[in-house]
Amino acid sequence: MMIQRWAERVASIQAAIRESGSADGWLFYDFRGSDPLAYRVLLLDPSRHVTRRWYYWIPAEGTPVKLLHRIEPHALEELPGQDRQYVSWEQQRTLLASILKGSRRIAMQYSPLNAVPYVSRVDAGTIELIRSLGVDVVSAADLVQRFEAVWTDAQLESHQYAVTALRRIVDEAFAHVGSSLQAGRSLNEYDLQQFILGRIHDAGMITSSPPIAAVNAHSADPHYGPTAAGSSPVLRDSLVLIDLWAKRTEPGAVYGDITWTGFTARDIPSRHREIFDCVRRGRDAALSFVQQRVASGQLPYGWEVDEACRQVITRAGYGDRFVHRTGHSIGEEVHGNGANIDNLETQESRRLMPRTCFSIEPGIYLPDEFGIRSELDVYVSEEAAVAYGHPLQTEIVAIG
Repeated sequence: MMIQRWAERVASIQAAIRESGSADGWLFYDFRGSDPLAYRVLLLDPSRHVTRRWYYWIPAEGTPVKLLHRIEPHALEELPGQDRQYVSWEQQRTLLASILKGSRRIAMQYSPLNAVPYVSRVDAGTIELIRSLGVDVVSAADLVQRFEAVWTDAQLESHQYAVTALRRIVDEAFAHVGSSLQAGRSLNEYDLQQFILGRIHDAGMITSSPPIAAVNAHSADPHYGPTAAGSSPVLRDSLVLIDLWAKRTEPGAVYGDITWTGFTARDIPSRHREIFDCVRRGRDAALSFVQQRVASGQLPYGWEVDEACRQVITRAGYGDRFVHRTGHSIGEEVHGNGANIDNLETQESRRLMPRTCFSIEPGIYLPDEFGIRSELDVYVSEEAAVAYGHPLQTEIVAIG
């Protein structure tokens, strides 16, 4: 029964290769864990002890082939296909040439000019080796996305649970800030971070790293992380930004990821309201763009969604203060391996795919003053793009 699992996965991969029409097959390669994507796509245990190079060739049609070192003949024993073994480097190259004979284009975990670093896992020397055999190497980026970023129904349900819990924790965190101020209890960024982390654990979730809790000037640092020593106090008339991400503990669960801002006064300064409104309009422009395109059956590229957001903020005069991509793929890792919402750090040339999820999280950062970021999650189904994290933030929360 377990062997059937891998046979079905390989059959699905072959169908995807044929459907894409981009390559004659997909060549997986790994050396001492150099390509974690290979293990995930092929449903292999990444903790296995393998010390030599291995290759796994999946042609669009026909029987797959494993190329393994003779001292590790069982490294890919779950996978279907013929076994070939090498000892010397000369044998390895000769066998590779034999395996790839007749193929003109093969897909690998490679990205031209390292445009998509999430996928660029095969080293330059190995690419040179494969090309020396008279084969053109093309990117497997879209194939990776199909098998790494596409969710099951159970994963969607786990996301809905996570983002609903996180949204509740946002309200609890701001209420905690308010009650601390009213009671005269001291509270700093680290205390607030630990409060949020405790609520995450209480909800039966885990996180890859602690949440962000940033006050005033620290909120202008997009990846600020408070520490026990040196955290700023949370006082009245302060901007408070919280960014939290988590998932349930069961295997296969996926993350939720949201960011909110509050201000510890009833009257929020006009400057803060202006910046938030600009960020919100950029966020909503990106969401509307995705929803319209998906509804029309025209899945957009990741870079197009970034532009829809970035243009709003740039026209408002804050383009140079929006210093990161608009969003990222979300999966079993909070920063997943599907298409990102990016035309700044990279030009994301992959289209969004049905049954994938990503964040939309524009920000404007004013050094030594404050920063505003607003983040929601978007799931693309076969018919629509659905935002999660409701109710969405429409204004800075007044924390009295």
